[in-house]
Amino acid sequence: MKTDLVVIGGGIMGLWAALHAARAGLEVLLVERATIGAGASGGLLGALMPHTPDRWNDKKQFQFDALVSLEGEIRRMEAETGLSAGYRRTGRLIPLAKPHLREIALRQVADADVNWRSGEVGFAWGVLDTTPDGLFSSDVVADGAVFDQLAARVSPRGLLQLLTSVLGTMPGVTIREGCASREIDPRQGRVVLADGTVVHAGNIVLAAGVGSFPLIDGLQPVEDAKARPASGTGVKGQAARLAVDLDPALPILYSDGVYVIAHDTGGVAIGSTSEMDYADPLSTDHRLDDLLAKAVRLVPALVGAPVIERWAGLRPRAVGRDPMAGPHPDYPRLHLLTGGFKISFGIAHRLAQAVVERICGRGEAIALPLSFRCESHFGVSARR
Repeated sequence: MKTDLVVIGGGIMGLWAALHAARAGLEVLLVERATIGAGASGGLLGALMPHTPDRWNDKKQFQFDALVSLEGEIRRMEAETGLSAGYRRTGRLIPLAKPHLREIALRQVADADVNWRSGEVGFAWGVLDTTPDGLFSSDVVADGAVFDQLAARVSPRGLLQLLTSVLGTMPGVTIREGCASREIDPRQGRVVLADGTVVHAGNIVLAAGVGSFPLIDGLQPVEDAKARPASGTGVKGQAARLAVDLDPALPILYSDGVYVIAHDTGGVAIGSTSEMDYADPLSTDHRLDDLLAKAVRLVPALVGAPVIERWAGLRPRAVGRDPMAGPHPDYPRLHLLTGGFKISFGIAHRLAQAVVERICGRGEAIALPLSFRCESHFGVSARR
């Protein structure tokens, strides 16, 4: 079997890669070992959160451009399919419990005026004296709150369904679920699937989340593998969805690692933990219970709300912490697309576009920050 591009992984990264490749006229085979979104992409939260507007750099600029452009990408696909990804630029409210936090936030107002601009459109980082009555516990808003106009949210599963639906209408695209990749030969562009099918491709995109890392590490000679740290690891996240009636137009509520997000389809998502040590990557436990308790202390309206769903999964963190995108430095036909364990949903479309443009020989119309490039990851200490 021959094709222009094999995409390994049916999560958010792989789907966007397949879409951009199909738009570029490539024949694409996407293979997913389980089902679309079976890994970290199929979670509950959907927070599209910007970095703070201060200490600006190329990484923050890349994320800003991605967050601004994502709405147009989603609206285009929604118009084509009639489906909804549950996207809304709600903004974000961050309580300020102490005076020094308010002072920091006030200094960042001017930074947003300069850095959070796209053409004539700007997004404010405003410092409020008060928040809506009863929204937060009074002790967490002693010094007001920040309202960030840039943040948005999406239904993770809704966006995956939307992407899959669009790909299903595009010529030259084949999606095979329940089909693991048994062997990769990046020099020859050869992929052997679990059922024995041998695929010859011009290029390979490896976007298998945490499953990418052992495949990447397995490509190294034994002597190099011993000297080089693992290319990445999994960070466990736990989240839940509660049956409670909060206005879906509310901003994302965020404080001290806790997200509270009302979705259009009903229910409120609570997340998420970041666990480096865990016994079972796919089970929920007391850490989720602790997170829910924190959420209730933050937002009193959650008291007594039944839990509809509990979720746990492994998010991929590359060795250098930032996403890993672009050609492998030793294998130019193998392109990596993984590792952005906290920010993937908001930037996956831009990362995938940059990778596909490189595959198609279009240079770098979308420049990747240096810390995102594969060559910056290899040889970086895993303990960074």
